[in-house]
Amino acid sequence: MATVKEVILSHHKKEDATWNVKIRVTHKRQSAYIDTQHFVNAKQLKKDFTIKDTFIHRMLNPVLDEYRKIISELGPRLGFYNAKTLSEYLSNNGLTKAEDINVIEFGRKRIEGLRMKGREASAANMLTVVNGLIDYFKSEFVPITEIRAKMLADYEAHLRCPRVITRLSQFKEPVTRTVKGLSDTGLHNHMRDLRILFNAVREHYNDEDMGVIVVKHYPFHKYKLVEIPANTKKKLNIKQIKSIRDLALPRGGRLELARDLFMLSFYLCGMNAVDIYRIPPVDTPTRRIDYNRSKTKNRRKDRAFISVSIPEDAMDLYNKYAGKLQNRYASHISLDRALSIGMRAIGKELKISHLEFYDARHAFADLARNKCRFSKDDVALALNHKDKSNSVTDVYISKNWDIVDEIQIEVIRLLK
Repeated sequence: MATVKEVILSHHKKEDATWNVKIRVTHKRQSAYIDTQHFVNAKQLKKDFTIKDTFIHRMLNPVLDEYRKIISELGPRLGFYNAKTLSEYLSNNGLTKAEDINVIEFGRKRIEGLRMKGREASAANMLTVVNGLIDYFKSEFVPITEIRAKMLADYEAHLRCPRVITRLSQFKEPVTRTVKGLSDTGLHNHMRDLRILFNAVREHYNDEDMGVIVVKHYPFHKYKLVEIPANTKKKLNIKQIKSIRDLALPRGGRLELARDLFMLSFYLCGMNAVDIYRIPPVDTPTRRIDYNRSKTKNRRKDRAFISVSIPEDAMDLYNKYAGKLQNRYASHISLDRALSIGMRAIGKELKISHLEFYDARHAFADLARNKCRFSKDDVALALNHKDKSNSVTDVYISKNWDIVDEIQIEVIRLLK
């Protein structure tokens, strides 16, 4: 909690042998000072430099009470301030100035909130944006006023170039490496997430109903996100999926893990890596897995629930990894990195270019539609997608997992 108190800084004695009375603002173990119009001499001070003059106290008490009231009214927003910016906010009678809003600090608070909601992927995306801004500005303090259309264009050029970055490893140790420039797709996603952060700042500080507009500019009117190019990557065919399944690999390494979880994802209707990571331990024999898809469960009324059969082909893999990945990797982000490395190595071995873990999900959908001839709606159901165009119709129709089971059986049969 922030505190305010009248103080005299003994080393700030003026030439006329007086001291200015200051208000010390203490917050997050740091202090900042607000000058007042009051001055005192030695006769008005005690030996420890505290004020003994009752008139000065009568003048300052209403000011301190008002400051404490402003601090209380900030509520959770207090966390977005440090001692310096809070002192400036108080001296402006509770009116925040846009140039005092630190995008970095606000972004970190947002990351904490996303993690508390279990939205780890969104938190990771936001952390990438925050780190990118720190790299670009070479500062932990980036005022919201610095995020302008010209800056966004320069920032885009910066992100497209190879650059050296330093990040913390999973063991919290700094690791420096060179990264490639972002592609159109990567750049689109990065700037999209920066726009989300900018909009969150505006929503937090602006109150249009009350006529309070702190952040007045909106650079994304002028700056337009680069469009994502059409996906021309070929889907995996049956022969390639079989080659991944049958690839002989040393036990216990990343390649074995990537091969196994790739096939487990394929068998379980394209299950995402994060949901495989969160599969609970197998306490009793089971033939189905019921779960909420992590990627969309917080954005859907049905919590993205799905029930998937565990086919015989997948049973050994399911029992091998269910509830055990958490002991091997600190988070699903760490698992994603391992899978990315493993899949690239497998792709190199099998001469499949740009092989990714997510290709299992794409392959399942492609085979279900184009080889097994299931409708797009049924394939969407198996992938646990939400068809927004049919949201009204969904009220009248109950979900039938038998349809998902039929698609799953027919797709897996292609590998026999």
